Amino acid sequence: MSTDALAGCGSSLGAAPSIREPLHAPVAHLVRGGVIEGIHYGSVVVLAADGSVDLQIGDIEAAFYPRSALKPVQAVAMVRAGLPLEDDLLSLAAASHSGEERHLAGSRRILELAGLTEDDLRNVPDLPFDPVVREDWIRAGRLPSRLAQNCSGKHAAMLYTARLNGWSLDDYLDPAHPLQQAIEEIVEDLTGQAVAQVTVDGCGAPLFAVSLHGLARAAARITTAPPGTPEARVADAMREHAEMASGSGRDVAALMRAVPGLLAKDGFEGVQVAALPDRRAVAVKIADGADRARVPVAAAALARVGVDPAALAEFAGAPLLGGGAVVGHIRTTRALDPLPEPPPAPALSGRPA
Repeated sequence: MSTDALAGCGSSLGAAPSIREPLHAPVAHLVRGGVIEGIHYGSVVVLAADGSVDLQIGDIEAAFYPRSALKPVQAVAMVRAGLPLEDDLLSLAAASHSGEERHLAGSRRILELAGLTEDDLRNVPDLPFDPVVREDWIRAGRLPSRLAQNCSGKHAAMLYTARLNGWSLDDYLDPAHPLQQAIEEIVEDLTGQAVAQVTVDGCGAPLFAVSLHGLARAAARITTAPPGTPEARVADAMREHAEMASGSGRDVAALMRAVPGLLAKDGFEGVQVAALPDRRAVAVKIADGADRARVPVAAAALARVGVDPAALAEFAGAPLLGGGAVVGHIRTTRALDPLPEPPPAPALSGRPA
């Protein structure tokens, strides 16, 4: 990795998070007819603008896999290594996309810039992620493809980055490959801690275990980086092209549109990270991986950190139905309730002391 690509890396790191059974806590209740029918356990960290921990629930320091919530960090690493994509394609490089035509066309464009084709991708073939797009795909008789798989933008960008640096292409997913070594260094730089474990993500790319606290720190660093830096470029691209980073109708894109300046990224197994330009950030892991609780918990955490609850109302979770009627809802636990407003200062009497 070049000196320029490493510019800005921290000179010291915290220890790797402990690999242990996480001590998750209740974060959301499924309430049906006034009775708690189910409980979602998980962990939540909320960072204040000064970087301190404003709220922690569960276990925010245990090692875990952020899954696709780490993609903005991977994109930063590739930009540091010279990836020159325009903003819409850079957003796609950090995407878990829905498989819409815009996403497939964007991945093809990245490959064309690299002088490559779909056959050079090493991600697993799959159907589009979005249910409606997937149904149309199947109805048309189309088979799973590497372009349709939700990580194809990231993989195309990885290939382009490898080609620009003169690195080998066939083994670009090997954890020992210069590209993946460069990404691991930036993961450690932005999270502020050593990687605890390396495994393989669902798409075939290396996946790095950090802590939930480290993930929130990384998101905060990306959104507060000076203009023109690789971090700021990725944040700006994802916010400006939220649908390229996810898809039409996806909750992550809607969340970024609803909260000005917010950078948000989801990950499989109930992971969500979001950060504001003033360094406030939240990270969520739902223990059982259920997607149902991911956004309501993240929205409650954002309200706790000061985001206007009115802007978050649509993210409270889908109603629970019984016989076609609404009979219940997801309710986040009391620990996530917004802090009460401080009492007004007493009025001064105006009399001399």
